[in-house]
Amino acid sequence: MAYNANITGSTTGIDLSGHWNLSGVVKQMESLPVLLHLESGREKLYRIDCSGISSIDMSGLQLLYVWMQCVSMRGVKPALINLPAGMQQTIKTLGLENCFSDFYTDLSIR
Repeated sequence: MAYNANITGSTTGIDLSGHWNLSGVVKQMESLPVLLHLESGREKLYRIDCSGISSIDMSGLQLLYVWMQCVSMRGVKPALINLPAGMQQTIKTLGLENCFSDFYTDLSIR
């Protein structure tokens, strides 16, 4: 399963899991339709729990970034939480800290 969505009060959340790499990114695109459930202005924060991501590469990070931009365009603030160490390292290695800095709540990645 690519995701598990949870809605509580004014915070919506999603738990991402699996392989977010070139071989698994097509399966992860299944997460995109969940955006239809977001009503503009209803939720203030969209928590994206990344603790279940097994692996991620440039293609997975690109999909995640575009997806978060779509969430933002719905008037909701996406927030990445619980990034695995390997994901943080991939973001740093690829020089993408600036792309994700607005969405990541832990300052250690900046």
